[in-house]
Amino acid sequence: MSVTLRQMRAIVAVARTGSLGRAAKLLHLSQPALTVQLREAEAALGLRLFDRGARGAVATVAGRGLADAFARVLEDLDAVVAGAREAAAGRSGLVRVAVLPSVGATLLPPVLARLRAANPGIRIVVRDAVARNVVQLVRTGAVEIGIGTEIERDPEIEVVPILEDRMVAVLPSGHRFEALPAVAVAELAGEALVLMDPESSVRALFDRACREAGVSPLPACEATYMSTAVALVRAGLGIGVLPSSAVDLRVTPILQTRPIVGPEVRRSISLVRRAGRTLSPAAEALVGDILAGIRGPGLRQRRRRPARTG
Repeated sequence: MSVTLRQMRAIVAVARTGSLGRAAKLLHLSQPALTVQLREAEAALGLRLFDRGARGAVATVAGRGLADAFARVLEDLDAVVAGAREAAAGRSGLVRVAVLPSVGATLLPPVLARLRAANPGIRIVVRDAVARNVVQLVRTGAVEIGIGTEIERDPEIEVVPILEDRMVAVLPSGHRFEALPAVAVAELAGEALVLMDPESSVRALFDRACREAGVSPLPACEATYMSTAVALVRAGLGIGVLPSSAVDLRVTPILQTRPIVGPEVRRSISLVRRAGRTLSPAAEALVGDILAGIRGPGLRQRRRRPARTG
């Protein structure tokens, strides 16, 4: 026979109060019920824990040592239970999320700020990643959720479309394209271009549009980070091809943008999670805030039912 949690609480209460009556009241028990718990604990341990007399119940040496040890165990257990309840309510916990750099720099921070303001106990780890790595991080469990694009069919992955992001031409100050309402892909082909790394989804989309238009532009500069690309455009090194959400950084208001057409270049941004896996309450709270809160200029919100890629 082992000592139960109720018996531990009974031992601690009696040791602290020195009275069966006061301990019973503290534990919301009758005194006979408390007495039974103490006797069963003493039988299980093979020790006398309290000397009972007219002045109450006095812990023996063994009883005092056990009461102190049980008190520490119960405090730790109560803290764990309280933490679990906070996590279940979505008020605490750790969430790991993988996100496209453009979304992580523009659309995600306000969502995270609102989540933290409402739930200060939630910790968030954000990992910037190119599109294919977002899915891989979700698949391996390195993160609970991801925000990506150009997601291939995969039975292990569930995809929830969020919005569509339009590609724009970011023009150096004073460029002649500022007089145009939009810039065709074929027109861009003859210009010095600042393009993203070939591994990025933005570059893949633009290269596909160029093939459709029958042109093969050569980049004047390539950048891994969109903030670098914007800086290169600001320095006059070429026209940038970036998502409209990335330009919303507004770090360089002197630059103008124009939609890219012929063909129009858009990307679908989606929330990614492992199919058939339960998210932590904190991650569920973040997902809810992402679906409710992501907005941005040049974006068209997607309102579709969640769908698996398989």
